[in-house]
Order: sequence, then C-alpha cells, then structure tokens
Amino acid sequence: MQGDQDLKRCPRCREDKPRAAFASNKSMRDGLQVYCRGCASAYHQARQVAKGRNVRPRVEAPAGHKYCRTCGEIQPHSEWTRNRSASDGLATLCKSCKAVKGRAGHLKRQYGITEAERDELVASQGGVCCICLAAVPEHVDHCHKTGRVRGVLCFSCNAALGQFKDRPDVIRRAAAYVEGIAWKPTLVAPGVYQLPS
Repeated sequence: MQGDQDLKRCPRCREDKPRAAFASNKSMRDGLQVYCRGCASAYHQARQVAKGRNVRPRVEAPAGHKYCRTCGEIQPHSEWTRNRSASDGLATLCKSCKAVKGRAGHLKRQYGITEAERDELVASQGGVCCICLAAVPEHVDHCHKTGRVRGVLCFSCNAALGQFKDRPDVIRRAAAYVEGIAWKPTLVAPGVYQLPS
C-alpha cells in the first residue's frame, strides 16, 4: 500500500498523481495544495482572463529545457542560473537576457545614463575612443569626484586613467616622459629632492 501513499488525487482533473505534481502548502494537512500544478495554473489563468487582465500564454518546454519570456526562446537548463527560491530552481531570465538586463542596470546605477544615452555619446565621438582616437569605445569614463560622465573610452585608455588616478599633473609628466623629457629629481640637500617645475 506504500505506492498509494505516494499518490494524491486532484479533485479538478480527477487523476491520481505523484506528490511532486502538487505545490507545497504548509497549512494543509498533507502539506500540499489541493489542485495539481497544471490545474492550479489553468484555474489561475482563467480567473485572470475573467478579470480582464492580460495573461501570457503558457509555453511547454521539453524536459531539461525552459522557456524564457524575455527573448522568447526555449533553452536548456545549462543556459540558466540557479535560483533556490523558484519552484523549478532556475532564474526567470536566461543567462544572455540576464546579462543584457545587468548591463543596462549597471549603466543606470553607476553613471545615471541609459544604453541609448551611452550610444549617443559613442556616436558623438565618431565611434572611437576619446583619447587614442583608434580603438572601439566600450567603457564609460566619469569623474570620480563629481560623478559626471566624461565620455566612452577603450579598455586600455580607461585603465591608464585609472592607473594615473585621474591626476592631470601625473598624466602631463607621463606625456613629457614619452616625448623624451625625463623628469628627474635634483638633490638639493641630503635626502631632499626637488622636481623640476
């Protein structure tokens, strides 16, 4: 009789189904919802339609796959990040959609601009980095004191500004050094050096 205890009857579809086919509900005696997942979903959708609400059509995916409502594609579980709180243990967005949403959110949070505004900046720069005028601009540059966006730079130029800590005096000395003008300190007293002005 152990096999009968592993099954539960859904009063809506009148089928005996395994316990995994029912969502959990701690307030019920057996710890499960009354209706099976399929019937509960159909009932919920019917009620939403009756209320005049927009209901997305339910898309069935083959085993080991999931439907992404953002891109509209059915993808294998390997293309989804984990989410322990979800009923299926997977995130609501596939990895590629999550990455796109993450980039857009990062631009808004970090710099206060949208992807369209970033693209306008790149277009106003002629599609090249503001500093080297050659590479593809991919990194938004901003003033660390004011937060104002200055432009969009290539990886190398953005990294260089970071290494120079946005100090114009250091950047000018670096440019002079590259042009062959070495900034060598002069010893004026024991342990005291003076940089040329």
